[in-house]
Amino acid sequence: MKQLKHNAGFTLIELVIVIVILGILATQAIPTYLSLTDDAKKAATRANLGNLRSSITIYYAYKATPMGGESASWPSLTLLIDQTTVLNGQVPDNSYDTDASKNDVLAGTALGVITGATNGWGYKISAGQIWANTSTSGVSENGW
Repeated sequence: MKQLKHNAGFTLIELVIVIVILGILATQAIPTYLSLTDDAKKAATRANLGNLRSSITIYYAYKATPMGGESASWPSLTLLIDQTTVLNGQVPDNSYDTDASKNDVLAGTALGVITGATNGWGYKISAGQIWANTSTSGVSENGW
């Protein structure tokens, strides 16, 4: 009697089913991944904004002490941008700043209002207020 030979492998139907299942999983994973990258950008920008606000507040408090001159004042735009006076290093990143000159600090008029081109940070010198200078939905000061 002759023995039947069994070919090891997958049928075309099995391969098509696997490809369809992988396609369904991919359609679920891609939007989730895109949402995660957006959340990461927001979190990084908010953290850097918090660091900027802390630095500005510390400068203000220092200026109120006898060593600082006993005259509390908010840092000027020049002092804020200077890498040694208010910030210990460079101005932190705004993840939504996409122009050639990164992390500009522009003089603003009101908290959360876009100033000039939508890049970097907005800073109201008279009140020491700083915000992300972007028109991205959900990222403005009012969104936070």
